[in-house]
Amino acid sequence: MLRRGLLAWVSRVGVLLVLVCCSLSLLYVMTCSPHSEDNLVSHALPRPGMWVGVGGAAGGTRAAQSGPTGRNGYQAMLAEREEQHKLHITSLKKQIAQLKEALQERSEQLKGVQDSLERGTGEAGVARPGADRSHADLQEFLHSQLGRAEVHQGTRLPSEYAMVPFESFTLQRVYQLEMGLTRHPEEKPVRKDRRDELSEVLETALQSLNTPRNGADKGHTTKIYSPSDFIEGITRTEKDKGTVYELTFKGDQSREFRKLVLFRPFGPLMKVKNERVDTANVRINIIVPLSQRADKFRHFMHNFREVCVRQDGRVHLTVVYFGKDQINEVRSTLENTSREINFKNFTLLQLNEEFSRGRGLDVGARAWKGGNVLLFFCDVDIYFTADFLNTCRLNTQPGKKVFYPVLFSQYNPTLIYGNHDHIPPVEQQLVIKKDTGFWRDFGFGMTCQYRSDFINIGGFDVDIKGWGGEDVHLYRKYLHSNLLVVRSPSRGLFHLWHEKRCADELPPEQYRMCMQSKAMNEASHGQLGMLFFRHEIEAHLHKQKPQRPNPAKKT
Repeated sequence: MLRRGLLAWVSRVGVLLVLVCCSLSLLYVMTCSPHSEDNLVSHALPRPGMWVGVGGAAGGTRAAQSGPTGRNGYQAMLAEREEQHKLHITSLKKQIAQLKEALQERSEQLKGVQDSLERGTGEAGVARPGADRSHADLQEFLHSQLGRAEVHQGTRLPSEYAMVPFESFTLQRVYQLEMGLTRHPEEKPVRKDRRDELSEVLETALQSLNTPRNGADKGHTTKIYSPSDFIEGITRTEKDKGTVYELTFKGDQSREFRKLVLFRPFGPLMKVKNERVDTANVRINIIVPLSQRADKFRHFMHNFREVCVRQDGRVHLTVVYFGKDQINEVRSTLENTSREINFKNFTLLQLNEEFSRGRGLDVGARAWKGGNVLLFFCDVDIYFTADFLNTCRLNTQPGKKVFYPVLFSQYNPTLIYGNHDHIPPVEQQLVIKKDTGFWRDFGFGMTCQYRSDFINIGGFDVDIKGWGGEDVHLYRKYLHSNLLVVRSPSRGLFHLWHEKRCADELPPEQYRMCMQSKAMNEASHGQLGMLFFRHEIEAHLHKQKPQRPNPAKKT
């Protein structure tokens, strides 16, 4: 009997929700359809030169042109009514969307109740209070986030480095301090989620402004706000609390403004995954394309021997060499390493053609026949640690994830340490500070991915010759796929400084990229400035030296 009563109640509630949704849809259609009164108004609008009233030709014409019921007045009334109509339609659309979501949620709840009744578990009667309590707890937590954030009042900070700056934005632009890869202090939002975020904020602000407040605006003229009234906004995110938005709009008077503050609280942490990752049998095939530079390869093998052979022990090395010049020195270095530490996991491939980094990496990846190995595309002037190899393993997964680490690029040691005599060993130079190097966020050449993902994505564009370009093409292929691209700074991956030569044979775009990279690699902004002004600095120091008294001038 109880089960039948609950089923009947469930059916009635479902029918009632459907009727409410249909009624709102009908109301939306009636509101959006043109009214006959609007048509009558449009037919009744005075035309230029048409008489209004019975006051004669001249008086009628003046009334049509300048009176409150004249042409301009009617146009202003129509524009205002059209704006109200659009806002009303937007509000109705939102209400319908919310009702649809509520209907779907209730339908799922009702389906759960029906399933519970059919199983005879009796859990439906006690599940609802627990769900209501969880919802109330969540609402309480979100409101507490507003109190913790710096919205109504400031928080004592230990220093200027703890300050979280705001970004400012307008309808079309975002002005930012942390520029990242774009290098633009002002830009259009590139990511769709960022554009949608700011659009939602503006729409919410306009809806709030155009919603009458109970007695708050008494004595003020009612203005319909539109996006054109928006002047600017500022926003910042406190990563453990939420995002605050402050928006400024034009007011009713020339020196009056309306300001809104919105807050998007962050919810509590949610456990998404808890898994054990075993990397004991995950071998990495490090692929290095090379042309000449046998001395650099010896330095590379010194680090490889220590990190990959003695510390890690789960690495294979593939060297793809272009040309014949210095090939014997490279082969000798590999054979000596093999004899000294009993290392056999290496492959030397030779290509008698013009150097192409993309071509070399592609050949090295496809030459592997030992299953779906993890690939690390590397260069001869890269220094890495054993911790980085584990990071490479942990941030990749076949068919799901590829890893694009941001390496720390070393500045010219001669400029950092003053002269060659004061340059310490390489291991002591690898310090992550703003005066020793920079995060190479515009470089995409070092990457970890499984061989299957590399093959399925189409590999490199082997038609690109010489320096640069091939890594960006591959990176974009991964971005356009369904694979998750993990991009983060890596504290165990360094680019050692070396003099860069940009060949005259490079196409203009590649040459520009090469020269830009060369300029960024030399020194920090401040160090380059000191070099540029060194003559002024030397002249100043010379003036500051104490002047020796001239004996001839003694009396």
